[in-house]
Amino acid sequence: MTDDIELNGHDRRPRTLQETARPATVAAVLSPYVQGPRTGNQRDSDSKLEEAVGLARAIDLDVQWEQSVPLRRITPATLIGKGVVERVKAVVEEQGIGLVVVDDRLTPVQQRNLEKAWNTKVIDRTGLILEIFGARARTHEGRLQVELAALDYQRGRLVRSWTHLERQRGGFGFLGGPGESQIEIDRRLIGERIVRIKRDLEGVRKTRAVNRSGRKKARLPTVALVGYTNAGKSTLFNRLSGADVFAKNLLFATLDPTMRVIKLPGGRDCVISDTVGFVSDLPTHLVAAFRATLEEVVEADLIVHVRDIAHPDSERQRADVEEVLSALGAIEEGGGTPMIEALNKIDALPLEQRVILQSRTAVGPERDRQFPVSALSGEGVEPLLIAIEDLLGKDAEAREVSVPLSDGATIAWLYRHGEVRSRRDDGEVARLTVALDAAASAQFERRQSESGAR
Repeated sequence: MTDDIELNGHDRRPRTLQETARPATVAAVLSPYVQGPRTGNQRDSDSKLEEAVGLARAIDLDVQWEQSVPLRRITPATLIGKGVVERVKAVVEEQGIGLVVVDDRLTPVQQRNLEKAWNTKVIDRTGLILEIFGARARTHEGRLQVELAALDYQRGRLVRSWTHLERQRGGFGFLGGPGESQIEIDRRLIGERIVRIKRDLEGVRKTRAVNRSGRKKARLPTVALVGYTNAGKSTLFNRLSGADVFAKNLLFATLDPTMRVIKLPGGRDCVISDTVGFVSDLPTHLVAAFRATLEEVVEADLIVHVRDIAHPDSERQRADVEEVLSALGAIEEGGGTPMIEALNKIDALPLEQRVILQSRTAVGPERDRQFPVSALSGEGVEPLLIAIEDLLGKDAEAREVSVPLSDGATIAWLYRHGEVRSRRDDGEVARLTVALDAAASAQFERRQSESGAR
């Protein structure tokens, strides 16, 4: 047998398309993986394929064929072996496939060779994620960040046809389109556009820094929700804040960050931030482009890692998220931002697994770090909020203060910026025991001094 590898896994062949044209929305998904024993960092091939199909369907592609492909070795020219290339070509022609998604990183040469072999459009994992982000960006900032990532990705994939650029690959729009003129001119134009976008994003970064400074002056701590895409961050965000952020069982359902002020069980206010979801093999272009947004995670007082505990690859997803957070400098060995885990979707677990999980997190070493919740039903959310409040106030010291009942603004300030543990109204004076951190305590002293001076 001359094939470099053989196909196995999930081979699904639905109806045969009779039309000769190949609509670009009719797609096939190919998920290569290296054969051999799995390590702790490798995902199951079935889960890998399922995620790739989910990503494709997230931009309304009609996936007609999906296949896991074990690789004995990497073929430099096409990534996959000659035998697989020929078999996929037959499927493309039989099924009328207009787009093949390869769930791996392709070099420009590999992408071009596969397109020639299959006579159809080909995008890799990075290109697919960029397509999703491009479709989901709603705000001006989100569009800038996606465009920056797309242009950076495109710049190395300009293909010369004769002496002029015929089309561009990757980034926005896998449908392609005519280029401008020669590749050198186009690269220069892309470079100039990248410089302009970076300048605009620098303005976004400065604006966010000003907003964070304002929150710090007001002593509003920030809690950032992070997690793998589709882990339920937006659903949990809506549950905690009462907001109506778009939440759906869909990969990358939300892209632009959202922030709300919520009230913790003790009465203290804090800001909660819903951030973009992560994914395995997140393109470096996106991590760099979204740095302005992800600074909210780095600057947060507490990170809540929302995990889909019912997913078979939950531990691997956890490692993927922590890898990105480490790259951002949000979590470090022996330091960084405190982080706890919200083990979401316990309602999707079988009863036996659910009981075991709740028992383990109630008495085990994870007791103060992992909290089983169901963002959908609200189960376990109250203990999570109490843990958030405890961690935000761990450096606070309790003190006795007396405030005239007529000074309602100061009393409200204490409830908003500290944890009021007891209160006794004595005549015209409110006597409170309140826990304030060092900064809030100093701010309270200034308020009292200014009030006394007046």
